[in-house]
Amino acid sequence: MTTPLYALLFFTAWTLGIATVGVGAWRVWNVFMGRARANDFPADTPHGPDWYRRVMRAHANCVENLGVFGALVLIGHAAGLQDGTFATLAQAVAVARVGQTVAHVASGRSLVVNIRFAFFLTQLVCFGAMAVLLLRLG
Repeated sequence: MTTPLYALLFFTAWTLGIATVGVGAWRVWNVFMGRARANDFPADTPHGPDWYRRVMRAHANCVENLGVFGALVLIGHAAGLQDGTFATLAQAVAVARVGQTVAHVASGRSLVVNIRFAFFLTQLVCFGAMAVLLLRLG
């Protein structure tokens, strides 16, 4: 497997981990303890403590960007672009995703939100650079 594919696999596992550990465990615990029913977690209504709502948003952010990252990596793989700058950009996306998630869950304070935004911007820049590298192949 190539470095970009490993980065995509990591991003996917990270997204599933946030869903399982951050969102799912809290919901399951509350249902089993009799504090909530399984249908007491509507997506369009705020519920749970602040940290839980931040975890839910962090997970949604992962899901929102996974498709873009996956498409870029898979197109790069199909085109044979798997080393060098493309691979470094894929790794940077994975690292920035973790940074954004950790910052998102850690706090909603202004400074931390700015740090989170910097990690998000890093991913966008990497996505753009990866797309440019792919377009140059054409």
